[in-house]
Order: sequence, then C-alpha cells, then structure tokens
Amino acid sequence: MNLLQILDYFKKDPRIKRCISHWEVIPPRPAVYADFPLGLDKKVISILQKKGIKKLYSHQATAIENILSGKNVVVVTPTASGKTLCYNLPVLSEVLQKEGAKALYLFPTKALSQDQVAELYQLVNLLGEDIKTYTFDGDTPQAARKAIRESGDIVVTNPDMLHQGILPHHTKWLRLFQNLKFVVIDEIHNYRGVFGSHLGNVIRRLTRVCQFYGTSPRFVCCSATIANPEELTRKIIEDEIVLIDNNGAPSGEKHFIFYNPPVINKQLGIRRSYINEAERLSRIFIENDIQTIAFTRSRIKLEVLLSYLKEGLVKKKKSPEILSGYRGGYLPLERRKIERGLREGKILGVISTNALELGIDIGQLDSCVMAGYPGNIASTWQQAGRAGRRNDISVAVLIANSSPLDQYIINNPVYFFGNSPEHGIVDPDNLIILVSHIKCAAFELPFRDGEKFGVETTQKILGHLEENRILHHVEDRWHWTSEAYPADDVSLRSSSVENFVILDSTDENKVIGEVDYFSAPFLIHQDAIYLHEGNQFQIEKLDWEGKKAYAKEVEVDYFTEARTDTRVKVLDVSDQKKTHKGEIFWGEVLVTTKADLFKKIKFHTHENVGWGKIFLPEQEMETTSFWFEFPPDINLQLKMTPIELGGALRALSNVLSNMVPLWVMCDPKDIRSYPELKSTFNEKPTVFVYDNYPGGVGFSKKIFHLYQDLWEASKNLIEKCSCESGCPSCVGPVLEVGEKGKVNALDLLEWIL
Repeated sequence: MNLLQILDYFKKDPRIKRCISHWEVIPPRPAVYADFPLGLDKKVISILQKKGIKKLYSHQATAIENILSGKNVVVVTPTASGKTLCYNLPVLSEVLQKEGAKALYLFPTKALSQDQVAELYQLVNLLGEDIKTYTFDGDTPQAARKAIRESGDIVVTNPDMLHQGILPHHTKWLRLFQNLKFVVIDEIHNYRGVFGSHLGNVIRRLTRVCQFYGTSPRFVCCSATIANPEELTRKIIEDEIVLIDNNGAPSGEKHFIFYNPPVINKQLGIRRSYINEAERLSRIFIENDIQTIAFTRSRIKLEVLLSYLKEGLVKKKKSPEILSGYRGGYLPLERRKIERGLREGKILGVISTNALELGIDIGQLDSCVMAGYPGNIASTWQQAGRAGRRNDISVAVLIANSSPLDQYIINNPVYFFGNSPEHGIVDPDNLIILVSHIKCAAFELPFRDGEKFGVETTQKILGHLEENRILHHVEDRWHWTSEAYPADDVSLRSSSVENFVILDSTDENKVIGEVDYFSAPFLIHQDAIYLHEGNQFQIEKLDWEGKKAYAKEVEVDYFTEARTDTRVKVLDVSDQKKTHKGEIFWGEVLVTTKADLFKKIKFHTHENVGWGKIFLPEQEMETTSFWFEFPPDINLQLKMTPIELGGALRALSNVLSNMVPLWVMCDPKDIRSYPELKSTFNEKPTVFVYDNYPGGVGFSKKIFHLYQDLWEASKNLIEKCSCESGCPSCVGPVLEVGEKGKVNALDLLEWIL
C-alpha cells in the first residue's frame, strides 16, 4: 500500500477508526517569493542561481534585509522552511565585503552543529573563496584548536563549549572577538527553563567580553512557533529584536490524526497500552516501505518500542537492520551512522526521543508516529514536521497515553489546533544560576565598581563573593582570587556535575551509553534492566563514587521501572495571596527524593512480575514551589475521613502537575507535585507544585498567578473522564487515590472554586 491507501485503510478499519478522536487535514500551501535584497553580495547571489534558486522565500528576504541593516532578528517559521539561509547568506555576504569579519554560530547540540555546518561548507565551496569555517566542540582535536582560534572566519559551536572552552580563554580568541559581527543562535525555542536561563547568562558574559574588545555583534536567532518568541529572545540576548514570521515556504498536504487507544476496562478507565498501539501503527507504515519516524517520551519506552518492532520484522522474515533507535545516550559515531542511514534510505524506521526533534538532516520522511503527547504544542509541531519535508502528502499520528495531559489534548482538538503555543519561560536571574555565571565572568574579566550583570544587586553579590574569599576588591575592580576554574563546575543542562557511563562487562568494558546524575538512581541501579538498541543489559554493579555502571548482556522478558519517595520542606515564603477560600503561596522549598524500590514489568502485557529494593543515597534539591493550603478541618467540612482526604489530595496533586504544561512551555517532568495531609510548614492539608530544577526557573511562579485557570481546567478534565472511581487519565488509579478519590477530588475543587 502507498501512503494514500494506508490513510484510506485507517478510515475503514473499525479497530483503528473507533480510536480516532480527530482527523485534521492541513491543505498544501504554495511558496511566496521575494527578490534578493539590496546589499547582498553579488557572488552570494551568483552561487544561489547556480543552485537553481532564482528568488528567496518571503521570510528569508525580510530577515536578510533587516540583518544587513544592522538589526537583531528572530525568524519564526515551521520546520524545513529554509531558516538556515536567513543567517548563512548575510554572514557570507559580510565576510566577503568586510575584511576580517567574523561570525559565531551556536547550536543546542553537537549533532545539530555538525549537521548544519555541512550545508555551510557547501556554500563556501561554491563561492570558491577562502572563508575558513570550523566546528569547535569537545571532539575537535587539540592540534586543530590553535588554527581555529587564529584564523576561523565562521566558528560553529554550542553553548557548552562557548561557556567552558571559549569565554574563559578569550585572550586566545583575540581575532574572533575583535572582529565579531554576528552571533547566530539556532533553535532558540529549545533554550527554555534551566538551559535557557543558563544561556541568558552565557550571552551576558559574551556581550561583556565583546564590549571589552570594542565590538557589538548582531544577533540572528531562529525558532519554532511559540507564543512569545520576541519576549523569550529579548530575555536571552537582553536587546531589542525584530520578529520575522512571514513564512513563504511551500508545504505539502499533511494529515494530522489524534488517536486514543481503546478502553479495555471501563470501570477503571484503563486503556490499551499506547506503546502497543504505536507499535501496531508504525508497523503498518514500515511494512509498506513508508519511511517513518516514531517519537517516544523516554529512553526506556524507546527501547521497548524498538524491541517490539524488531520482533515483528523477524516474524515477517524482514531484516531488523532497517530499524534503529536514536537518543542522547548513544555514542556520537553511532548517531552519525544512523543519520546517514536515514538520508540514504538504508534505514526505513527510526525510534527516537526528542533528540531528533531538532533540525538534524535525516532526509525525507513520510510519516511520524508520536507515542505520547510531547508535552507542549511547539514540540508536537516540531516532531510532526519531521515528516513531509517536501511537497508530498505526509501524515502525523499523535497517540495518547493515559495521563491527564494526554487525555485533555486528545479530547480537546480545538485547544491544540486553535490556540497559539505555550510561552517559553526563562529566568536568567535565578540566584543559583546567576551567581555561578558571575563567578565565571569575574574569572574572565574583573568587574568594575557600579557594573551591572543583569541585576541591580550585582554589587551586593560581588561583596558576598569577596566575604567568601572568592573575589578580591582592589581600587575600583573586583578580581578573581580562587584557584578553582569556575566554568568547570557549572553545567548548562542540569545541576549535575558529570554523567554516569555504562560499561559492557561482556565486551571488555566497552562504553555503551551514559546517564545524567539525577537519572542514575532510577535507570542504572543494581539489577536494573538497561535497554540499548533493543538489546537488554542487566546492571551488575553501580559505582556511585566513580560514576560508572557495569552491565552484562542478558535475555529477559521484562524491563524495570523505579519508584521514588519524596518529601517537601518549606524554607522561605516569597509571595502569598489570599483567596476567598484560603491562601496560596510561592517560595523556596527543599525537596528530598529517594529511589527505594523497582518493579519488573513484563514486555507486551505490562504486568508487574516482581520487584526489588534500591540502596542508593537520597538526593536533595532546593527549588521554588507554588502551594495551596486547606483549612485543618476540611475533611469535616466535606464529610471525608482522614484516609479519604489523603486520597483526594493525591488525586488533586496528580491532576495539577499534568495540567501545568497547558500554560507553561515545559515538559511534564519539569514540574512535580506533592500532597501532604499535614504539612510541616503549617500543619494543614497542602498540595505543592514545584519546579524540578535546583533554584527553580519560573514555572511555579507563573502558576502562582494562574491558579484559577489551573483549578478550572483540572475540574473540567475530571468531570469529562468516563471512568467511575478514578483512573490514570484523570486523578490516578483507584489503588493510589482510593475508591472515592475522583469524587472527593472534585469536592475539593468545587470548594476552592
């Protein structure tokens, strides 16, 4: 079957048809062209014409005009709309016209920077000019680094390398900073939450170093469609910005299908596994030679889905080599091989986490299957956009899991297709992040008296650092005095200092993957089943101090999931507000988390077939939280027993944490909720919703101001759910919230509202 025949089959097959809650057909759109802007170098125009490009898309021409006139811009258009030319053309034009002009390109990942530089190389080679274009990242050989520093015209890197490898050594990059005309930040929507808050401070440091060398580069940023691209970009670069969103790129017809797995237990509201449904639909595409990408929400789900699909291919006597996984834990050479296989058509299907959500070139795909809602509208469109990168018909299928957020989205298509995407939120002034980068900035250049680094309290922070003997104040300068190298202790992606590596003990301790510090207790504890490329490894030993996990390859019919125990303690109240039924708070909290046991879950049936204990240390995190307290006698007012109230609080907590991403552009795992029957803060029944990052990055603060919307959406979701007593699609399973959990949670919300 071809793609049209498969779509027709979906409409007719009763097993599939009954699960489709919405089918949106997005019509094709023609290209909107514009002439080459005045000021664009004639040689650049000439090579475009040789490539068959006689005109630019409207957004490309508008962006280039603004950039050449000296303005900062943010280009906001869909996937595969030619955003790369928006910055490559003006950069090459300026380098040709102004001797010594330099540019710095920032991409969020090494993989993306290596991919995008290939397109830049092609343009440079066509020009036949000596424009030295280099990638500078952790993989760059030491022997090449000096040449890059001294002669690079366009330096392509990532924020981590700028933070740790370039800014602290700016004196070695004298030629770059003295002649820097452009800073390109691609995929800027990806810099939200903790990553974006770090980047804002890295840009403060970059701007400060540029001012020292007498330069003021223009910023050229590119973004997927989000609600506040101007605001987000302005917060990161702290300068005025021109929004370019007049998309002129053509697109083919796209079919966007919302698919809700069938209910298999109406009383409990349990649906068929969304992973099993993703396997079924992906298999239909792949077995009919439709090149497909499937996205999952976690590395465990990725490996489970990959295993299922490979088993199916073997049964059909097809080579499992046409399928591959793709995620951050895979080693760089492995990822490059997979990308090449997709472009060349040797790989027919790829199962990915959001690692392939970004614009890495993987060729022309026809179908996209999303196993679970990606967490926000922008990411969903990014993933769906990986299919249909030419003018042909394509299809994207969103398969809901049983979480409240997924069920809200799948049953409210008007919200998804009718609303603008969520707001990207960053907080560069997060005290933990800010102080870390002030240390880095002081190492790079002494601070002057009265100098501001983003906040008015900069001088107070400098004084605090002097009290702790990190800085020394002499005359009108604050100098770095510590022997430590501050950038080494600051990770832009998380608060973990370093990752754990996984070693295959059955193959001479070969490195097969890596896991970040905070995920280690849940993914690579002793006896955990670590899945990699469909293969199963059992963790024999976790060396916590050495940051190593030793694994042996096994064949078992189950995978493992860890359970956590959490406690929240209020440290400080930053804001509070009286409502007609009580008080809401926002402030600092200490969250203590411990992985205490793990479950063994059987493949395909997903039944629990065993468990084991985890013996690893607690992890503590100071962060910010929103919380609501109920009166001590709320159970008497609503005629609940203390046990029923506990179930109702757990039910309400489950719903709240899943509803937050409707307003805040965050991943559901970026927010956590925690109910307490008797809080240590006020000895009252309390529900906390906190940022799952040290120091907090603004998510819970925004919810503090949107609490009324949160209550109403939660009530709406619970009322619309068809289950009887509670289920994973609303308040959580009955075993967790009790027989009256659903009814009692509604009573709490009605009392609040």
